[in-house]
Amino acid sequence: MHLYPFFRSLFRGIFASVYRWRVIGRENIPDGEGIVLCANHISNWDPVLLGCGIERQVHFMAKQELFKVPVLSWLIRNFGAFPVKRGAGDRQAIRKSLEVVNQGKVLGIFPEGRRNRAGAGDVGKVLPGAAMIALKAGVRVVPVAIIGPYRLFRPITIIYGKPIDIVAEVAGKESGERTQYAAEVIRREIQALMDIHKKRA
Repeated sequence: MHLYPFFRSLFRGIFASVYRWRVIGRENIPDGEGIVLCANHISNWDPVLLGCGIERQVHFMAKQELFKVPVLSWLIRNFGAFPVKRGAGDRQAIRKSLEVVNQGKVLGIFPEGRRNRAGAGDVGKVLPGAAMIALKAGVRVVPVAIIGPYRLFRPITIIYGKPIDIVAEVAGKESGERTQYAAEVIRREIQALMDIHKKRA
């Protein structure tokens, strides 16, 4: 576990010097409760960036193929990552996700499911997994916008929005509609953060 703050400090230095990164809304991350961070996904660097922006450790699902690479597997396990089978309903990964937030920890998810290289463009279709986990656990969701692209000495911005009470958002909805509606709320809130950045740019 002691590796996490060391590498976080290391990568903060890299992002500051190489990408001139800006972090906005760090104060929106609540202390002492399980939360789900939901961010748009534009690069393989996104998990590192998402974790570097805040003081709490972020736990991620990572594709199971990465855990077959000896050194990388050891490293990402020490960072709190756990495997998920992509393209299938991985019940074990879902159980682990619920365990993480129920223990009061931070779970990071990219609900688009794959990289969307548009950078500062629009959020793509959001899959229901993150919404389902938040609803099952009864935890809040923090929307996050990553504004790229990742280019040397070009600014990259990460914006943490205010927490969303996702359970309250779906109150009054039919049970069969709640997860999909919650997923749309998450997509909309990430998009709103990106739109605000566009207006300021």
